[in-house]
Amino acid sequence: MSKEYLQRAIDKELLDWKTSSIRKPLLLRGARQVGKSSTVREFGKQFENFVEVNFEKDDLLFGVNAVFERGSDPKRICDELSLIYRQPIVAGRTLLFLDEIQTCIPAISALRYFYEEYPELHVIAAGSLLEFALQEIPSFGVGRIRPLFLYPFSFDEYLRVTGSEMLADALQKASPEKPFSDTVHSRCLQELVRFTLIGGMPEVVAIHARGGSLLECQQVLDDLMLSLYADFSKYKERVPASRIREVFSSVVHQTGEKFTYTKASPDLNRLQVKESLELLELAGVIHSVTHTSANGLPLAAEMNTKHRKFLIFDVGIYQRFLRLDLGQLLTAESLEQVNKGALAELFVGLELLKSAPSNFPIELYYWQREKPGSSAEVDYVVQCNSDIVPVEVKSGTKGSMQSMFQFLSEKNYEYGIRCSMENFGKFQNIKIYPLYAVSRIGKQENQES
Repeated sequence: MSKEYLQRAIDKELLDWKTSSIRKPLLLRGARQVGKSSTVREFGKQFENFVEVNFEKDDLLFGVNAVFERGSDPKRICDELSLIYRQPIVAGRTLLFLDEIQTCIPAISALRYFYEEYPELHVIAAGSLLEFALQEIPSFGVGRIRPLFLYPFSFDEYLRVTGSEMLADALQKASPEKPFSDTVHSRCLQELVRFTLIGGMPEVVAIHARGGSLLECQQVLDDLMLSLYADFSKYKERVPASRIREVFSSVVHQTGEKFTYTKASPDLNRLQVKESLELLELAGVIHSVTHTSANGLPLAAEMNTKHRKFLIFDVGIYQRFLRLDLGQLLTAESLEQVNKGALAELFVGLELLKSAPSNFPIELYYWQREKPGSSAEVDYVVQCNSDIVPVEVKSGTKGSMQSMFQFLSEKNYEYGIRCSMENFGKFQNIKIYPLYAVSRIGKQENQES
């Protein structure tokens, strides 16, 4: 069966970039196997010519790295690449794609010169574990290269490629003031549960979109997990892959709670765990959620990096790692019955990340009352225009909101948001968003401000 490309939200941004009068080379960033290369190849169909340079494979075949090692003159580079690939590289008509660029540091350095000396040429670079390579170039292309971040499929993207475009469109119009009918709400919940089973990894979504069974999706997730583990050995020579795997496992098991270093391994000290966490975050397979006192903007001004939660990058990988009971997930009335709400909190955090502009990724924050003995905690704190808004996640349709009200009272903020299995609605100064509508939070609240 041929692999049909599944549309992504970033596709429109690439088209806008193509026709922009002020165009910088793009650097596509994200974890492995989230669809970076396939997205650029599909975009390449918009050009007369598409030249793909894969530094991992092509250096062995053509010695392509040497083209960049000889200097950074973009026109000379293009002339030589034209000869190697036997295709013209012409400004305005060719897309030059530099893939797996992390294996050729001179090529990363050369990107700035494409902007300065050959800005009329369309150039996109991408790579796996790219963040590690960028650490070696301290002053890399600031202001001369435009980064774009790609994540696994969001829930909205998933709906659009699995035959539920009308549902996705309806979600863009719904709000606490305009709740869904019970029928539509129920349908959205069904799709949400299915999405938590398969997650957003493109290969898994493609299997599902082509009518594949949940069992087939689970098998692909198993393959992706093995690939993920194999990558750990590439993270850093002096950090054993077994240590990274151990810390990764601890992140999964501590989802939804403040990360405790001593739970990671009795054989590892804090520094060893911290280094592994940093490598996993650089690789894009975990995301941090940092404590903030949230007394004003920016939220980062009062963050405390000693108190962090961590989220694995995909809900499908998460449930597969824990070997959650798929039958229980499908029949449960709430995600609370499945895994104490950690799955819901993970889903919400990832959707907040995915709904941010792809060229300006957001940082995630949470709040916990710093008074000794207090257990008050708000799952996420977000910025909507000039407002600071607490977001509490409930995996069912019930649950008290004592922490939320305490936060609003202490900080004197106007309103909060509750994400749950409920329909859109309002309760006192709390706006209710269904879990499946998390991506609407920033867009809706900014529209109203």
